[in-house]
Amino acid sequence: MATPVVPQFRSGSQTTSSTSQSVINETITSYQYRSGYSYAASGHNIKATLDSINPTATTQTSQTVGGVNFAWTSPNLESVPRWQIVTEGAAFSIQETLITPGLDTVTNIQRTITTSQTSETTSTFGQ
Repeated sequence: MATPVVPQFRSGSQTTSSTSQSVINETITSYQYRSGYSYAASGHNIKATLDSINPTATTQTSQTVGGVNFAWTSPNLESVPRWQIVTEGAAFSIQETLITPGLDTVTNIQRTITTSQTSETTSTFGQ
């Protein structure tokens, strides 16, 4: 026959500790759009054959990228300046830059956020 065990103490304490951890994986995607155009020209020993070196604007139809609808303004390429050399036989240079509207950049950011929490409970008891 088994003998019951009876604790023989008057007071005591017990400490319980628990830790939880949370991990969040996050992806952020950002779209940058250019709604207009930029035209630049430079050089030496050249001149434009038109009165203006700024191309006329033409509105285009809309576009959908990444679920975003937008419309933009583009240059009429027929009105882009034509160039001629001022002094024939002399050195010349020309540089034209046309940046058109539309989707400019897509930025993807991926990050992980890890947090942890620890709680400690102490119970004191007596008889």
